[in-house]
Amino acid sequence: MGKFKIVGELFAFLLNNKKWWLLPIVFMIIFLGLLIVFTQGSALAPFIYTIF
Repeated sequence: MGKFKIVGELFAFLLNNKKWWLLPIVFMIIFLGLLIVFTQGSALAPFIYTIF
């Protein structure tokens, strides 16, 4: 449950300090992380890793 608390605190920080420009950066980092995790064991892994 501690991981979800950190995410909640991050979004509370963004809302309180009006740092809206950070949202696309945060979403891209999350998307790239999930892409790497979900394609790690698949046949697409060599193609994904050549991008980075």
